Amino acid sequence: MSAVLDEVLRFSPDVLVVDDGSTDGTAELLARRGDIRLVRHEQNRGYGAALATAFATALAGDWDGLVTIDCDGQHQPRLIPAFVAAATASPPADIVSGSRYLRRFPSDTAPPEARRRINAEITAEINARLGLSLTDAFCGFKAYSRRALERLHVTEMGYAMPLEVWVQAAAARLRIVELPVPLLYLDLARSFGGALDDAATRLAYYRRVLDRAESAVAAAASGGAN
Repeated sequence: MSAVLDEVLRFSPDVLVVDDGSTDGTAELLARRGDIRLVRHEQNRGYGAALATAFATALAGDWDGLVTIDCDGQHQPRLIPAFVAAATASPPADIVSGSRYLRRFPSDTAPPEARRRINAEITAEINARLGLSLTDAFCGFKAYSRRALERLHVTEMGYAMPLEVWVQAAAARLRIVELPVPLLYLDLARSFGGALDDAATRLAYYRRVLDRAESAVAAAASGGAN
């Protein structure tokens, strides 16, 4: 993690780290750094909860937006300026989303078959449901404009949080662009937690999250019309 943070600091003077209740010594390592902003969850609350905290922290300051990056080494900090450039281009993008499937890179690794299949199925389903043209629904390397952060209200605390984001982004008519990033799987045995390690169970869970997010958006629109 320290190497990743050192590299991120080469491309941004303001670095926020959300420590989601780590128990492996990460908290102590981060506490010794004086060059980052640190927010710590006392208990593990989930991937979506960590992103929700990052969104709220960014909005509480005067930043124009937020670039999100995982600290496990699969995302390359050297690409941060490209995300910022895409977000501030003319016309600007509200969400710049990394895609591991827009083009191939020499450093690409083969994804676990089940994870690639589920990504492809859910990405296609999102496009059909929402009228989007995504190629990678789950990449965590993203840039969000302040306008996007103001319109996204994350309630999904787990790994399916990006699906809620796509539903809300489509409803808010946010401008979305994808940026090619290398396909690097460093943890082939990653656990999604309990029953979600089963591919069929995980796929069904993702579809329930999509259904729930669409229902919430419809309910909000109906309430606003009354």
